Amino acid sequence: MKLSAVIITFNEERNLQRCLDSLKGVADEIVVVDSFSTDATRHIAEAAGARFIEHPFEGHIQQKNVALSLATHEWILSLDADEALDETLRSSILEVKSSGEAYGYSMNRLTNYCGHWVKHCGWYPDVKVRLIQAGRGAWTGVNPHDRLDLTGDEKPEHLSGDILHYSYYTLDDHRKQIEYFGDIAARELFQRKQHISWFMVYLKVGAQFIKSYILKLGALDGFTGWTISRMSAYATWRKYTKLKNLYKHA
Repeated sequence: MKLSAVIITFNEERNLQRCLDSLKGVADEIVVVDSFSTDATRHIAEAAGARFIEHPFEGHIQQKNVALSLATHEWILSLDADEALDETLRSSILEVKSSGEAYGYSMNRLTNYCGHWVKHCGWYPDVKVRLIQAGRGAWTGVNPHDRLDLTGDEKPEHLSGDILHYSYYTLDDHRKQIEYFGDIAARELFQRKQHISWFMVYLKVGAQFIKSYILKLGALDGFTGWTISRMSAYATWRKYTKLKNLYKHA
């Protein structure tokens, strides 16, 4: 059976080539759904033979479901532009193409943070469902925290190998992402009319640091683990302060 790989993009010239290279020999079709990039994203995608479709961005979940709907083959693999398949996962997916029978498959994701592979902090194995039979799943969740769920009561099987996630090249990249995701998360909470007290904000910030650095063994990742843990706590702080600011100006 054949496989479609689907990717959503916006100004991903730094990452996209690596993602596309990892799909060579695995994907029979690559569909890139782009929200009007202004860099070389389109050129990179089309040079690799991808089908390039521009679509207005309405949210991560919505955009990824548009990408699913545009795939034409029996299997669909969904990746982000800053992700790539390692060799073991490539082999696992090729086996699924030849003999897979489950409706969907999960896989581990290993994240690279400023040049360091993160094995703790709750960041690994970071299991994700990313490979499904066409029509057997959809993206759900709450933006920006999307997830690919199978329809009905079907359970995914797990594949060997890792998605390699090149998340942040610099600390400034992380700060910018915190602000971007914080805006999205705060708006989602605001639309759901969710409130939170300052006491709970401080409690959640402290709990997030303890969870990442101590309970999830972030300390074993050394200075990288310390940085991730404090930035995760800061992200919690920004999400809820942005929410409170929305209520203040409503």
